[in-house]
Amino acid sequence: MEDPKTNSILDEGNRLFLQGKLREAIIYYDKILDVNPQHLSSLNNKGYALSKLKDYDNALRCYDAALEVSPDDLSVLVNKISSFRKQGNFDNALSICNNILKNNPKYNIALYHKERVLFSMGNFDESVLCCNQILNDYPNNGDVLFDKSCNFAMLSRNDEALDLLEHAISQGIQYKIKAKKSKSFEKLSDNPRFKKLIL
Repeated sequence: MEDPKTNSILDEGNRLFLQGKLREAIIYYDKILDVNPQHLSSLNNKGYALSKLKDYDNALRCYDAALEVSPDDLSVLVNKISSFRKQGNFDNALSICNNILKNNPKYNIALYHKERVLFSMGNFDESVLCCNQILNDYPNNGDVLFDKSCNFAMLSRNDEALDLLEHAISQGIQYKIKAKKSKSFEKLSDNPRFKKLIL
């Protein structure tokens, strides 16, 4: 059973985190870790805050410490994937994705990270396969539709890319903005249909 004082400190750290006060949140997580260095939630949340601050090495240290306590914790593993991906350490990120998916083949959060890692590695066809698996369960997931569209654009499958982009934009206006900024669509910048979609 968790100590009520620990829960109160953790709640305050989480409140600060949600307000974007990441450094202040870390102070509260550290208060717990000073007393209990193996407190799983504090290690994970501190790692996540550090990752948001782009301090990936220290974030990974927190995740590794958390995984010593609970080696199969999916939340910690996913956060570790994200830090590796943001560092450009795609091989390690992909390895963790594959390990999770061995036991949980339909775990869409791991599939989502895997499709993004594969895209970053230039494995566009494989990334599309991951997108397809997610879209089988969530056919209107705007983020995955957008990512699949980017893959097709990189594969010069322009009509399919634009069909998917149109579907993504129908899920939310933010995908117009993302498309304008995305390097994936640079080759389509003069395409009349693309221009119309991002107006």
